[in-house]
Amino acid sequence: MTRRFFDLNIDVYVQGRWYLAAPTHSSGQEIDDIWQFSGGHPVALHERLRIPIYRPGRPLDFTTAGAGRTPVLSAGAASVFRELAPNDIQLFEVEVEGQSEPYFIFNAARRIRCIDDAACEEVQLYTAEGVQAHRAGECRAVYGLRIDKPKVGDARVFRLWGWSPPIIVDDEIKDALERSGIVGGQFDEV
Repeated sequence: MTRRFFDLNIDVYVQGRWYLAAPTHSSGQEIDDIWQFSGGHPVALHERLRIPIYRPGRPLDFTTAGAGRTPVLSAGAASVFRELAPNDIQLFEVEVEGQSEPYFIFNAARRIRCIDDAACEEVQLYTAEGVQAHRAGECRAVYGLRIDKPKVGDARVFRLWGWSPPIIVDDEIKDALERSGIVGGQFDEV
């Protein structure tokens, strides 16, 4: 049976959902690199962060915090990743304002070059002559994302080389999260 893969996104249509502000140090100062949890590489974090509530509402099992799109998981969702993909992820316990149960910043610590340009609806690349010449060859935009599955290898959770917004999970992780009753996440097959 061929493995299937999905882009794990936030579900913005959850009624009354909460929105989280950017992670901060215990002092309340925002962290310097809000994008570090979206690069697809291991992160060294030496202190417990806190996450303020931007807009109160229904707590979610999967969401993002701040403009940096820092993924945040409930303890239940984190346990699925910890059990099924321990070598692909990092979990950092955080204090979410007003919550007594633990939450975790989630980092997909692998990045794989596997976008199938020909199978996607459209892929727009940065060029050496463009404004962001240092990103030449990386994706500026991807529509109808599809990946080249044989290039994934044994990875269960990862980010994409050249296009970091998606968090890609395999079908077993998707199914386990759905069985756990995940609130706040949606899956689009890639």
